[in-house]
Amino acid sequence: MTSRFTVLAALVALSATPALAQEAATPPPPPPPAEQAAPPPSEWRTVAPENLLVIDTTKGRILVELAPDVAPLHVERIRLLSRNGFFDNLTWHRVIDLFMAQTGDPLGSGEGQSAYPDLKAEFTFRRDRTAPFAAVAAPMGAQVGFLNSLPIQTQPDALFATTADGKVHGWAIYCPGVAGMARDEGNDTANSQFFLMRQAYPALDKRYTVWGTTISGLEVVRSIQVGDGDNGMMAQATPDRMTRVRVASDLPAAERPTARVLATDSPRFRALADQARGARGADFSICDVTLPVEVS
Repeated sequence: MTSRFTVLAALVALSATPALAQEAATPPPPPPPAEQAAPPPSEWRTVAPENLLVIDTTKGRILVELAPDVAPLHVERIRLLSRNGFFDNLTWHRVIDLFMAQTGDPLGSGEGQSAYPDLKAEFTFRRDRTAPFAAVAAPMGAQVGFLNSLPIQTQPDALFATTADGKVHGWAIYCPGVAGMARDEGNDTANSQFFLMRQAYPALDKRYTVWGTTISGLEVVRSIQVGDGDNGMMAQATPDRMTRVRVASDLPAAERPTARVLATDSPRFRALADQARGARGADFSICDVTLPVEVS
């Protein structure tokens, strides 16, 4: 798998407005009884355990939200190999700074793979009206935004009515933390090796299948020791490893983490996106928006 990339995602903090103190000579009378307003919708979305990949490494824990709507075949392969313990103790055999960290090879050289057949490429997908997509910008007639926590670009909603299947074309964007599948030169040659992006590299878009995105532990991804076991460049004396990889739903309840991501239909998300767009201006990228996450 040959690739590269460069752009840091910026987490935009929301500022709070201090409340103003109200002076009064005497306490005001109590307000008349009124119907209690319905509570606002939650600002957080809990990631389904079957879509939460828990990667424990020698540098710490990484949580990846799987994207079955985007790459169902690759997500199922990741689930299968994780359930079988295939990834446990495998090295990060190819780690390039300002680019990505690659693993999933039982040989540790870049030449190995699982015994299962290679996968058909899923570089793009079809989005329907029910997909949880939140648009953030509309460059050149397209839309960019988030499908759950995954940054994507897609045809606009206006085209739903014009397509035979009522869906529109979309693809994931290789922002920091995005999880891609390594492959040989042929498109349909992905198997078990995968990589997590340390930085952004849009040249990978629509060329390597995306199956999820890192929602917690990007700092761990960026701390994995740089080296290349394939050709000896920057050879690692003791390469970092994945110690255990499991889908959260396969873990005992006592060991299962819970991850909550800022809901993309919430006012807080809209303010976050608007602030990032305003700060970056014409240079804005969807990679400039990082969704807050709570892990317990």
